[in-house]
Amino acid sequence: MGSIAIEAPKETKPTFGKDANSREYARSLDAKCHMRSFREKFIIPSKANTKSKKVVRPEQTTDDPVIYFCGNSLGLQPKATREFLDIHLNTWASIAVNGHFRDLEDSPLTQWQLLAEHASKQQAPLVGASPSEVATMGTLTGNLHLLMGSFYKPTATKNKVILDWKAFPSDHYAIESQIRMWGYDPKECMVMIGPKEGEYEVSTESILTLIDEHASTTALVMLPGIQYYTGQYFDIQKITVHAQSKGLLIGWDCAHAAGNVPLQLHDWNVDFAAWCTYKYMNSGPGGIAGLFVHERHGKVEYPENGSAVFRPRLSGWYGGDQVGRFNMDNNFRPSPGASGYQVSNPSVVDLTSFCASLSVFNQSSMADVRKKALSITAYLEHLLLSTSTEGERAFKIITPSDPSARGTQLSVLLKPGRLETLSNMLEEAGIIADKRKPDVIRVAPVPMYNTYEEVWEFVQIFNEALKRCE
Repeated sequence: MGSIAIEAPKETKPTFGKDANSREYARSLDAKCHMRSFREKFIIPSKANTKSKKVVRPEQTTDDPVIYFCGNSLGLQPKATREFLDIHLNTWASIAVNGHFRDLEDSPLTQWQLLAEHASKQQAPLVGASPSEVATMGTLTGNLHLLMGSFYKPTATKNKVILDWKAFPSDHYAIESQIRMWGYDPKECMVMIGPKEGEYEVSTESILTLIDEHASTTALVMLPGIQYYTGQYFDIQKITVHAQSKGLLIGWDCAHAAGNVPLQLHDWNVDFAAWCTYKYMNSGPGGIAGLFVHERHGKVEYPENGSAVFRPRLSGWYGGDQVGRFNMDNNFRPSPGASGYQVSNPSVVDLTSFCASLSVFNQSSMADVRKKALSITAYLEHLLLSTSTEGERAFKIITPSDPSARGTQLSVLLKPGRLETLSNMLEEAGIIADKRKPDVIRVAPVPMYNTYEEVWEFVQIFNEALKRCE
């Protein structure tokens, strides 16, 4: 077992003054915000451009920005992205295949064959891992399949997977198909954790109880760090400790957690994790993904006069030791750590785009990001609740009110029949948020580029739109 982090102090919710529901108050919060300069590092789409049916160049951007609360689906483009991609394209144009092996003095990028490791080193602090425990590769679902290929080893008596009752579809499909590949019935092997009837939050205690009930027949626990629909942030550390105390392996889908909340995957002793990088980590649509494998699972040993001993996995060329990668002898000697799970050379375009975003993250810290997230999300919650009367509200916030049990997303459940009308009205007003049918709007004020004034303006328009829905 690895080290276990000391439990962090409980996070407290910020409070706001009686005049919080005013533009001036919101602007005062922005004026003293410790991350206010980061907004200038991103391209905020304009209202006119988001409605355009033609490609718009940056110099054609207008000064009327949308309110973009959709970073939980796709993060905005950092201004550094174009610069980094230009450098990559110039490298390719000028030295061609030699770009795989040559570092250029004036480039923020390393040689192509080491660029994935470079990105892993840059993003490791964001997930609380050592660089050797992180691999930058593939896509989220592809990586989940690769990881389950190594960590899901069912037997006739232990073949169940404990998962979220409302897992993101690709996660559900991945688990379902892995179970079928082993010849088992998903209906019998998929154990769903979920909330009580009429509730949305899943208590940690209920998760631990369910693990106890099924431990003897379970081969793997795989849960979301943050539940995509409700925005609930699970107690990763406590659940991991409990699952492992029952002899179970546990993995986490951190798609909505990475770049959103501080993670300590190594210290929490997580067995494995995977995440996409195009949400809070701003790598671009369909951008390259990341995965974590705890160092104890990534060990490679070489017995005297014997073959390499390592955790079985689906192997590929780029997972091989860099020293012997080009020997072409078909003798697989995996790289130690998470990089040994790589299967092919990654897209340098995707890596370059991701490195551009990481260059912005490296100017701050997850502690700073979390500080603003706690405040701006609490401000959003405060305005939503304080500007409406409880018994007359046409909505309910289903994200936990406890700040330590959520990231920057609030999921707002509307009364039936209002979603499409309200969404259209918000879009017409220049607000981009995310909807999940039948009745949920997910609102994510991202600390890097959203402002308190935008939160205030959103709530005014949201309340007016609800009135019109009546």
